[in-house]
Amino acid sequence: MKRFILSFFLVLFYINTSLPAIVDTLSVYSTSMDKEIKSVIVKPESYKGNKSLPVLYLLHGYSDSYDGWIKKTTSLKELADIHEMFIVCPDGGYDSWYWDSPIDPSYQYETFVSEELVEWIDNNYNTIDSREGRAITGLSMGGHGGLYLGFRNQDVYGACGSMSGGVDIRPFPNNWGMKKYIGAQAENPENWNSYTVMGMLHLLTPGDMKIVIDCGKDDFFYEVNEELHRALLYRNIPHDYIIRPGVHNWDYWANAIKFQVLFFNEYFTSYNQ
Repeated sequence: MKRFILSFFLVLFYINTSLPAIVDTLSVYSTSMDKEIKSVIVKPESYKGNKSLPVLYLLHGYSDSYDGWIKKTTSLKELADIHEMFIVCPDGGYDSWYWDSPIDPSYQYETFVSEELVEWIDNNYNTIDSREGRAITGLSMGGHGGLYLGFRNQDVYGACGSMSGGVDIRPFPNNWGMKKYIGAQAENPENWNSYTVMGMLHLLTPGDMKIVIDCGKDDFFYEVNEELHRALLYRNIPHDYIIRPGVHNWDYWANAIKFQVLFFNEYFTSYNQ
């Protein structure tokens, strides 16, 4: 813990320097959805193509898009430089929840993010192309996506996280467009159980993944995050769980991302020294 705190304050010190990471916008064709989908990639200034680097996939929230993180926070370039990692922000649709919809074939975002985009990034950049070199996290809808995709694709990601995540969708059957993609809860209760993070815990084995969960005490998703924390403890699944004062907004996420990137960097470093 002392090492983690010291490392975090070193990040805060260096983050005030102006480091010239490069931000590019990509257009990647999705075979599963038959369309081009945009993503942002943040490349550290040190990247010259001769060294394999890890990749953090960073997901946006409901109603946002691929460039939300880079437009609404100021630290991604500095974090990529300090920790020498790629940060990739894919477009997850207006309200996809990062599912492969069983109802709408035009919404197959699990396949896009965890198969098609990962393959494209590995083929076009010098990445650490194994689970030890990949992590995934996000905010709100993207927090759900970070854990949902992480738990379901443990051959792809070795670490996953969530910030203010909608980690249990079942208390919100009429919100955020979800029933368009998995059906109404009353008629499709099995989908609402199997398409939520809380329904994925049976896939976890203690120690197989690094997991970090972060939520503000006054966030409307606080209670479902508490429930997830208790369920993981019951199953003896190691995880970092952070609760701080805060609500569901960009002030909170702009701070939380610094902790999460440090967490994932420590994971990457432990495997790729």
